[in-house]
Amino acid sequence: MESKLEVIVKAAELMQYTMQVTSNRKRYPVKWLNLIQRLQNTCMEIYELLLDSNRLNLNTAKAARLELQTKAISSCDKLSCYIEMSMNLKIIGSKTVEHWQKKVNDVKYMTLAWRKNDSTR
Repeated sequence: MESKLEVIVKAAELMQYTMQVTSNRKRYPVKWLNLIQRLQNTCMEIYELLLDSNRLNLNTAKAARLELQTKAISSCDKLSCYIEMSMNLKIIGSKTVEHWQKKVNDVKYMTLAWRKNDSTR
């Protein structure tokens, strides 16, 4: 398996975008620090889970690999919720949400396809 799957590249892009958006104090004032930390930590967790999953050998650690992929998918769902909450709290606008959610969904659906492929092997 290649060392950098496309989904890992997309997860890194998601992480970078999340950091850029949440580090802008005009968008995310300090009073939303807890939400900022959750957004940042969750996107980093997604990247780490996918990277760790890719490093596990499918022949010897299939269950562990599938579990990491599932956790990454769940983390994508959490991140989506935090992004939606940010919009509902009027911290960010719908255009930012649309762009951000596309990045999250790209990672989520690529991971779902990867997990499905791994589970049938």
